[in-house]
Amino acid sequence: MSKKTTRPDSKGAAGGKKSSERKTSVERKQKPSSYNRFREESRPSDFDENRRPHTTRSVGGKPPFKKSYSKQAVESSDFGEEKPARTSGRADNTKSIGSKPLYKKSYSKSPTGFNKRSSDNKKSDASFSSKPKNDDGSIRLNKYLSNAGICSRREADTLITSGVVKVNGKVITELGYKIKPTDIVNYGGQTLKKERPVYLILNKPKDYITTADDPQERKTVLHLIQGACRERIYPVGRLDRNTTGLLLFTNDGELTKKLTHPRYGIKKTYHVELDHPLKQTHLAEISEGIELEDGPMKVDVIAYVGNGSDKTQVGVEIHSGKNRIVRRIFEHFGYKVKRLDRVTFGSLTKKDLTRGRWRLLTEAEIGMLKMISVKD
Repeated sequence: MSKKTTRPDSKGAAGGKKSSERKTSVERKQKPSSYNRFREESRPSDFDENRRPHTTRSVGGKPPFKKSYSKQAVESSDFGEEKPARTSGRADNTKSIGSKPLYKKSYSKSPTGFNKRSSDNKKSDASFSSKPKNDDGSIRLNKYLSNAGICSRREADTLITSGVVKVNGKVITELGYKIKPTDIVNYGGQTLKKERPVYLILNKPKDYITTADDPQERKTVLHLIQGACRERIYPVGRLDRNTTGLLLFTNDGELTKKLTHPRYGIKKTYHVELDHPLKQTHLAEISEGIELEDGPMKVDVIAYVGNGSDKTQVGVEIHSGKNRIVRRIFEHFGYKVKRLDRVTFGSLTKKDLTRGRWRLLTEAEIGMLKMISVKD
């Protein structure tokens, strides 16, 4: 007799195992791959910054984000008369700034008629009688501790008053105490050294706050640059939680002061997306200047982005450092800012830097930042 061969039941254990394997493979296909998720999270910009630029339409014939430079005015005297050009054979030891010679003052004719030459000499002598600057390189002890990466200046004052800092083997508790470059500072049993200066930029994403420490334990920008360097660096200026774009970090206190003080007029460029199109009349009013609750406000440049077909996309160049100033300008006319992205900061740009990424500045970029001059 021949034996009957039986086929395994498709509903048996083997068949059930194969169907479950098919089910898990289908589920895996439905889930997005980790590569696609990473690509979505690291888009270069929410505003499609990599698209090709179009011709722009501007207010008053002036293109957006383009600085205009005018030739220096003809050198003139204090009374408006033109001065003759200097000749090469004429000896002149006077240093000048711009078009006016330094330390030269204009004097009106005295009704009593005094000797003008002698009074000018007295005036010029007085101008050089200022006290000499302290150029021995000494700095405050709290600043030295901050530059060494120990803590902030405010926290350094607490350390000094508690008597845990020594200078040349002597405990210093005096606030404002200055040290020289040759002095030896000791804290925690270690001799401190000044840190090397570090300059870093970050393309800040949303939902990160610009602070060194948050009591509510929210995500801060320092989490994004963790491990970038051993030195203690801080953000220069602030971007609110929903604002994205370029943010500078450094431990150079002098440069931070220049970049944040309104006297130096550091310009920032923002890409703004509004909830509804910006009217041409409102754009002209913003360009001419408006009155806000904390005083008058005028932008440097404002224009529609691209060819102006989408009037919800606006570019703004501004040098003010007031809190939420760009948002408050548009809220003044009833607009709601949906997205706000800082494109440039001074001479820096976030080109080719994806969202959430950081990089160290080049020597050329650092040199451009340090060439900031004081505005008169």
